[in-house]
Order: sequence, then structure tokens, then C-alpha cells
Amino acid sequence: MLQQWWSALRRRRDERTLRKRPIPDVLWALTLARYPFLARRTAEDRATLRELATLFLAQKEFHGAQGFEVTDEIAVAVAAQACLPVLRLGLSAYSGFVGIVIHPDEVVARREVVDEDGVVHHYDETLAGEAMEGGPVMLSWHDVETAGESAEWGYNVVVHEFAHVLDMADGVADGVPLLRDQAAREAWCRVIDAEFEAFCERVDGGDDTLLDPYGAQSVDEFFAVASEVFFVAPADLRAEHPALYELLAGYYRQDPGT
Repeated sequence: MLQQWWSALRRRRDERTLRKRPIPDVLWALTLARYPFLARRTAEDRATLRELATLFLAQKEFHGAQGFEVTDEIAVAVAAQACLPVLRLGLSAYSGFVGIVIHPDEVVARREVVDEDGVVHHYDETLAGEAMEGGPVMLSWHDVETAGESAEWGYNVVVHEFAHVLDMADGVADGVPLLRDQAAREAWCRVIDAEFEAFCERVDGGDDTLLDPYGAQSVDEFFAVASEVFFVAPADLRAEHPALYELLAGYYRQDPGT
């Protein structure tokens, strides 16, 4: 009974948000024009995406780093791309965090690792984005803004980082998102582990690959990199990695390559 009451309350709240705070037509048209991989979706998908992006904007908190101003145009660009992976899954998949931090460009993060001998090593890593369990999600506006052009080579920082958010939904960043049961998890691992191993062999061999070689770092990065290509260059992924494409299509409940 309590769950039904809460669902009804949430539905009324969402309906009020959609009615009173819709994304303006001009701004939505600008967003679709800037990102062709959004514009080429069906009219039904675009309508659903617009609603999800509207609700996403109402639920999340945007912050600009280094004095960067997050305008409506910037927030909508992020929201639209972030909602693409959850077009069929729903925004509840992003309920574990609130904050989104936007930097004007890439940032350099100081890292620390301990090797097998217990020696601590420090190094700098340049980041266009980063997702942390429980938030926030950090993004470079330069990379977000140019996502329309970078889609040609299968790159999209927003999809990448929000794929990490989905991956961490079960508490572990391991390339396995939250699935319905153990059998589904085992079936997922059989496919993604085989695809990852084959991909790493190609990268080690110096082959040119459709997927960013960065995905060879770990299976969780492989999942995020593959998700980028799935949404912005789906026909290419289907042609080169059919088993991986079908795996992602089943999870995301979408078939953008059709």
C-alpha cells in the first residue's frame, strides 16, 4: 500500500514538472541539431528522451568548477546525452547520486597506487570525465560540447561516465551492471569476458580497433567504451562486434542500429 502511494506521488510530481518546467522548444531543437546521434532516433524516442531529460534536470544538481557557468544550454546538452542509456531503463537507474560537476575542459588528477611490494607510486592522469560511486559525476564541457563531431569515431564522454554509473549500481565497478538474477549475470559474463579478452589481444597486437584502446585497461572500462559506440555509432559496433552489440541491446532494451 505504501509503495503504491509513493508511486502515485512520484507520478504526480513528475507530471507537474513536465507541465511547468518543460525544456523550451528552441533549446531542444538546438540540442538535437548539435548532436545528430540524438536527432536520428525515432520521433517516439525523442519525445521520451525529452521527458526524461526534463525530469533529470529537476532531480540533479549542476555545479560549475573553476568559475565555469552552467547555462541552460549546457545542462540540457548533458541531460539529453545522459538519459540516452536509460531511455528504456528509467531514471531510477540514476537514483544513487545527485551532483554533476562541469569543468570547462579536461582536468589533471593526482593518483596514488601501491604496487605488489608495498611501494607507493604517484602519477598524474588527464580526465575528460569521472564517475564516482554515490556521485558526483565530473564532465569536461569541451568534450560534451563536441560530442556531435566525436561521434564519428565512437567517442562520447557522457555515455561513458553514465555507463560507469550503471555498472556501479550493484556496488562494484566490474563491467557487469545490475541484472535480474545470477543466471543473467553468468550469461553476461560469458559474452563480455570473451569479447574483452579478444579485444585486449588486438590492442596488444597493435591493431586498429573500432573501440577506444583505453577499454583494454579493464573490463569495466571496456563496458563503458563499448556503450559509447553502441549509442553514437551503433551500425559500426553491430558490424564489428555482433555478439557485444546484442548483449548491450538486451541490457539497454534498445536497438539503435536499426
